[in-house]
Amino acid sequence: MGNAYFDWKEWVVYAPEGPKPQVMVETEKAKVVVAGLEAGQRVPEHPESMGVYYFVEGQGVMVVDGERYEVSPGSIVIASQGAVRGVEALTRLVFVATRVK
Repeated sequence: MGNAYFDWKEWVVYAPEGPKPQVMVETEKAKVVVAGLEAGQRVPEHPESMGVYYFVEGQGVMVVDGERYEVSPGSIVIASQGAVRGVEALTRLVFVATRVK
């Protein structure tokens, strides 16, 4: 995979039934997705590999191993390997997540 440029607004999907993350890039070492949530929607808490979450729109809460972080545009949350994490949207919320495989 070479260099790439993305405008998240062209990729994000808001669905009434819940988040539908869109894969922007996937290699054997990493996966990058953009996810959009409407107010009140959530990504249920789940364990995962190391992840970096960059919030670009809206207000919400991200929980990592039971610790709650208020998130808004510009917030970055790093969840370590195996950490249990989830997201709840207080307003329409968008984040870009990189999962390290």
